[in-house]
Amino acid sequence: MSFTGLNNQQVSESRQLHGSNALTEVPRQPLWGKFLVGLREPMILILLVALVIQVVLLCYGKAAWYEPFGIFIAILLANGVAAIFEFRQEDKASLLRQAENSREKVKVIRDAQLQEIPLDSVVVGDVVFLQTGDKIPADGILLEGTLKVDQSALNGESEEASKCPLPPETTYQVKDLLNPYYIYRGTVICDGEAYQKVMAVGDKTEFGQAALAARERPRMTPLQVKLAHLARQITWFGYLGATAIMAAILLVACFSGKLPEDLAGWMRLLVDAVTVAVTIIVCAVPEGLPMLSSILQAIQSLKMVKDHVLVRKIHGLETSGSVSILFCDKTGTITEGCLSVVELAAADGRVYHSFGELPSSLQKEFRMGIGLNNSAVAGRDNMVIGGNSTDRALMAFLMAQGQGVALSRESVVSSHPFDSIRKLSSVVVCQGPLTECYVKGAPERILEHCTRYVDAVGVERPLTEFAAINAYLDQQAARSMRLLAVAKASGEREDAALSLIGIVCVRDNVRKEAKGAIARIREAGIQVVMVTGDRKETALAIAREAELLTSPEEIALTSFDLAEMSDDELKRILPRLRVVSRALPLDKSRLVQIAQEQNLVVGMTGDGVNDAPALRKADVGFAMGSGTEVAKAAGKITILDDNLASIEKAILYGRTMFKSIQKFLLFQLTVNVAAVFICAIGPLFGINVVMTVIQLLLVNLVMDTLAALAFGSEPPLPEFMREKPVARDQNIVTPSMLSEIGVDSCYITMLCLAVLLLPAVHSFIGLKAALRGELFEYHLHSAVFATFMMAITFNGFNARTTHLNPFEGIARNWTFLTVMALVFVMQFVFVTFGGKALAVTPLAFDTWIKCMLLAFLVIPVDALRKLLLKSK
Repeated sequence: MSFTGLNNQQVSESRQLHGSNALTEVPRQPLWGKFLVGLREPMILILLVALVIQVVLLCYGKAAWYEPFGIFIAILLANGVAAIFEFRQEDKASLLRQAENSREKVKVIRDAQLQEIPLDSVVVGDVVFLQTGDKIPADGILLEGTLKVDQSALNGESEEASKCPLPPETTYQVKDLLNPYYIYRGTVICDGEAYQKVMAVGDKTEFGQAALAARERPRMTPLQVKLAHLARQITWFGYLGATAIMAAILLVACFSGKLPEDLAGWMRLLVDAVTVAVTIIVCAVPEGLPMLSSILQAIQSLKMVKDHVLVRKIHGLETSGSVSILFCDKTGTITEGCLSVVELAAADGRVYHSFGELPSSLQKEFRMGIGLNNSAVAGRDNMVIGGNSTDRALMAFLMAQGQGVALSRESVVSSHPFDSIRKLSSVVVCQGPLTECYVKGAPERILEHCTRYVDAVGVERPLTEFAAINAYLDQQAARSMRLLAVAKASGEREDAALSLIGIVCVRDNVRKEAKGAIARIREAGIQVVMVTGDRKETALAIAREAELLTSPEEIALTSFDLAEMSDDELKRILPRLRVVSRALPLDKSRLVQIAQEQNLVVGMTGDGVNDAPALRKADVGFAMGSGTEVAKAAGKITILDDNLASIEKAILYGRTMFKSIQKFLLFQLTVNVAAVFICAIGPLFGINVVMTVIQLLLVNLVMDTLAALAFGSEPPLPEFMREKPVARDQNIVTPSMLSEIGVDSCYITMLCLAVLLLPAVHSFIGLKAALRGELFEYHLHSAVFATFMMAITFNGFNARTTHLNPFEGIARNWTFLTVMALVFVMQFVFVTFGGKALAVTPLAFDTWIKCMLLAFLVIPVDALRKLLLKSK
């Protein structure tokens, strides 16, 4: 049949009527838009309020210019890093997508000539010429020819679908992907040639509809939920602390008889009280936390590329650390994603796991039976060209065993490719005077014609007993093997009496590392559920081999079973669910929704267009690197090597990052609580300003920022994968952290007040009794400031580990040691050279040493707390 196709006028009319073949892209959010969206983060909002207050105080001369400027820089760094990282990652993805589309050409007939045009230029009515290996450019029907099509990008099915022209008077359902008459954009031709008439393009294709459905707004990440809760707690703590300090200042003035006598005096007292109170509110906010979170996620995301993990959305990494249930694809993730030969069985029952183990006579027979009787051919550089998935697996097996060069087709007289009616393929080979026909195909079709078998030395013997062969076939079928019988006959007829050569077992094998990865993920308290489009028997066999199904209580369901269940019934059995077979796209989205309604943090893997809605709906979508662009755009993380072990690494890095944030919070909240206590108690003893506004801001903006870098460099530890996932709504500050904050901040508070108030401590640290007046006050406040800074620095070692020994594993984080050493140096510089700007004066060497000894005691104090907790 000859086709003329469309002419230029018809192409233009079709494009105007039906649109182009380009898929609608989600409009990119500009960089400034991402920055503004980030300002809604709870911790950033608190900083913005503090910034406004500081600006107001600056206008009234009650704050230095660098106080609001420092807060502004903290906001800019925290929000800017996240916005710039996401913008650049989206830019890279967009460039890659454009480059891929520009390379993709389509063969169409227009004006009676075959020509190549860009993918986006295809219109409804075009006649497209399709060949093996082509990706179908648009939805449509076949005009001529037959095809074998891999539709896994749309339905997740690994089995190839057969497509043929639409017979007259025949109807079909477009939504039924298994109908044999309609082909779909994004699917790949495995075998055959055909001419297609385009019926739908662009967003109107099933591929395009799935891409549009994938654009669902994701919910808040677990860290965002936790930080929002923490922000509310910090706000109330700051308000209560500020109110208490204002009340303390007014009460001291009242009971000491120093109440102002005029309105101006009252105004000065109130302004002083408000200034100190605002300072406490500012100090109660961990300014370094948003910056740490953004910088840490960006740095860790860049590190993970070497582990084959590309983080596309900056919050994806921290969310992966909180995953409590993982819905995982079978094909390509748990399995290798392609068929391979597992073993060969000779007709006498002996099993061989490699070609080299076969006797030489059987090597020749199998080489003919699966090598020459094969629609795939051996190409250069160990490349397999053409053929269906089974023939490609057989050819790859022979080439891997060094048999590719021995496959000379000069002796081939004729060949008959596999078809679904005969369920076998054959090749006729002439070697000298001997002509033989080799057949391979479904065992039930070949064994019924076998009267003899070929033994280990190549001699044909009568075949009278089939029980052992059938038992072997049943055993391998239970392992989800695809079985092929190989036989030969004298002459050129494939339906003559056959001599059985053996059985070939082919399967999409479980990845070598999958079993260990599943075990470690489950040890981490994460439920793994395999969701596949394959039939139940195959899914169960793979799940058992991967040790995903390990007990009778664990459940495997089909898509039909899911459809029969109500949401409440599914919620009840969800904790025991391990396998879902014959899964449809809607099944995946429903599973995600049910799990999220149970307050679980959901991870979902996927590679096809059909997976995109579920990938976006999940808390973190892991898109496979070999998958479609639609799936990659929907996921937050791309697994470049399609490997479950890489997902395990993403979970470990996510947990490490969450631990680093908790450690930093533990460190900084101890600092802030101690600062609030000291400044609140001081006025009760008649000292309104224990530490100045500038000193407190210096601690928050400089010391804490350096601490953020130190804790952000903590290495990932395997022990994190032995802990249960943190619940989505669980407070980021745990009871253990609260006890540490309470004990350590109380010790630091009492220590600083002792240095401030007790003459015995003055004598111990070497403050000379002869010093009086303002000079003594300067030395005293310098000693308090130095002791406070050293105590919080030593407490950093307590915060970095829950183990009794705070120095355990310290050599694995040289950044931490370097930063802490730098902090000590900066403390010395501030106190020695700060002068009136910091309200300090240089201290003697012995005073430094004795203050350091007192500050160091925070480590044994916390060790005692840990011992008491462990004893309980």
